Amino acid sequence: MQSADPILMIPGLNCTAALYAAQTARLGSSAPVVIADHRQDDNLAAIAARVLADAPPRFAVVGLSMGGYVAFEILRQAPERVAKLALLDTTARPDTEEASERRRRLIALAEKGGFAEIPGLQVPMLLGRRAAADPAAVGLVHSMAHETGAAAFVRQQRAIIGRPDSRPLLGAIRCPVLVVVGAEDQITPPDLAAEMAEAIPEARKVVVEDTGHLSTIEAPDRLADLLEDFLSK
Repeated sequence: MQSADPILMIPGLNCTAALYAAQTARLGSSAPVVIADHRQDDNLAAIAARVLADAPPRFAVVGLSMGGYVAFEILRQAPERVAKLALLDTTARPDTEEASERRRRLIALAEKGGFAEIPGLQVPMLLGRRAAADPAAVGLVHSMAHETGAAAFVRQQRAIIGRPDSRPLLGAIRCPVLVVVGAEDQITPPDLAAEMAEAIPEARKVVVEDTGHLSTIEAPDRLADLLEDFLSK
């Protein structure tokens, strides 16, 4: 792969650099890879401003789930700095009231000392059927949550609840865009990926079979292939 631009990878909620381990191992041999810090602030504008302050002048963005929400905010603040955009298992829509209420319940649980219970509650929604039966994948969800910690998790959830509707932004995106979604993604299912791909000029959409919300963990080689191909052109 030949990439002139550094690659900024933004993890999802309760996720760390381990979310992209297989992809950074591949991509990092040909381009600098930076993992964004999305754990310090409780609103997307501040998260994106912090990421931009630490990022190279121009870069390709890879964002999964919450990482996609941050990527949209980066496009609001500094679209000229984004060379390419890969949106993985995410949505341009704002949070629904039902989703926000679930998040508030998890925030309350974390604040009452029950954060250790949360990864186990999330696994059935985060992973597809195959990965949910894989102790290594389940263990990684737990270890990333442990590294994130309760306080950062609460900040992230509050930022997600307050995220704006990014659908009005989609038609104005002018950089190359790749949209990827797991066929079994329950959180941001394929119809939401299709909505984004149809609204973004010349976006490419890929549905990955037998994969849930954490596609980079569940189909590591497939996602590495897709990103390598996308970022090399």
